[in-house]
Amino acid sequence: MKKRFIFTLLLFIGFNFSLAGNYNNGNGDGDKKAKVSWYGKRFHGKLTASGEKYNMNEYTAAHKTLPFGTKVRITNLKTKKSVIVTINDRGPYVKGRKFDLSKAAFYEIAAQNRGVITVKYEVL
Repeated sequence: MKKRFIFTLLLFIGFNFSLAGNYNNGNGDGDKKAKVSWYGKRFHGKLTASGEKYNMNEYTAAHKTLPFGTKVRITNLKTKKSVIVTINDRGPYVKGRKFDLSKAAFYEIAAQNRGVITVKYEVL
């Protein structure tokens, strides 16, 4: 019984480490491209999936699977401006989009009249 528990625990830990490796760009696959959008006032002050209150003035982002607390460098392909965000929410739930950035993070790298931009991203 104890051996089965230890085996299961080790298997689980190993599986999680192998998943974490998929997010690390140190594996030679370079930067990745994605479409990103932003979210702001409507969600400001509400709880995120991580349990934090959403603050549209902080540099945060939503992603469907990256662990909460993960830092990601997002670079606008047109302007070459970049920002580092912390994953604290889940989403976006619009097909073809990879991240929802906080309003502040989005406007740091894009014009205020934009809603969706193409970026490269790097998990730090």
